[in-house]
Amino acid sequence: MRATALVLRALGLGDLLTAVPALRGLRRHFPEHRLVLAAPRALEQLLPLLPEVDALHRTPGLREFSWSDGAPEVAVNLHGSGPESVSALCGTGPRRLLTHRHPAFPGLAGPEWRSDLHEVQRWCRLLEHHGIAADPTDLRLAPPSEEFAPGAVVVHPGASHGARCWPVERFAAVARRSADTGNPVVVTGSADERVLAQRVAELGGLPPDAVLAGTTGLWQLACLVAGAKLVVCGDTGIAHLATAFRTPSVVLFGPVSPALWGPPDDDRHVALWHGRNGDTFAAEPDAGLLALSAGRVIEAVEGLLVGTG
Repeated sequence: MRATALVLRALGLGDLLTAVPALRGLRRHFPEHRLVLAAPRALEQLLPLLPEVDALHRTPGLREFSWSDGAPEVAVNLHGSGPESVSALCGTGPRRLLTHRHPAFPGLAGPEWRSDLHEVQRWCRLLEHHGIAADPTDLRLAPPSEEFAPGAVVVHPGASHGARCWPVERFAAVARRSADTGNPVVVTGSADERVLAQRVAELGGLPPDAVLAGTTGLWQLACLVAGAKLVVCGDTGIAHLATAFRTPSVVLFGPVSPALWGPPDDDRHVALWHGRNGDTFAAEPDAGLLALSAGRVIEAVEGLLVGTG
């Protein structure tokens, strides 16, 4: 029976994609191990794009994590700084645990947690501390063979918290301008964001069938982004799909700096930020995000569209 390398990252889409370089480093270092990712069930749809992962252990969140499949050879904490995530993995009885140092676990070695690191670099640094090489630039995914609305400008107005939600009227202005210049435009989001997406389409003069919110799973969303001409969105998971597929993107940042969660330094991507930090969990749009005008975003969008032909 193959030894198991258990990786905990029971978070969302963007969190998974920023951990891809670390997952690849683990795969190279443990080529004979069965690499199991503990993450939410929805992310299972993306496993065909991540051959480094052998299986997904369905874990809605850290509080729901449990493990009864025998002690893993190695457990890796790509979830957080602890102590909850450290305790959860200690409970699996691993022979080796790779994590950041935490005062609640003085017997475990690891690097100090640093809040000033980009999320991609954070996990590569953790592995490197434990003697495992990982390349933070290794973010690219092979695009799916399926196509879904190829060549579209994708407008994604939603985000997990209100602090990262740019006003609907401004997204509509971007959508209208993109459509007026001859580009097909679609509006994406979750089922809960369908009303928001419909409002963007209505204000932007788009037809009802331009609204894809609530009709796509993660696999269809990946196919859409992989073949898109451009993605316009806030600081949320779809931005990391654009990075993974090298799809041009304009990403709007509010309470969190792109230095921590933004796309790589690449001409394909424009990260707009007013330069102030805020509360990423606040219910209302961040003041810095509101400082980004529709005109500024349209200018960035048009600059990239010119580059893509």
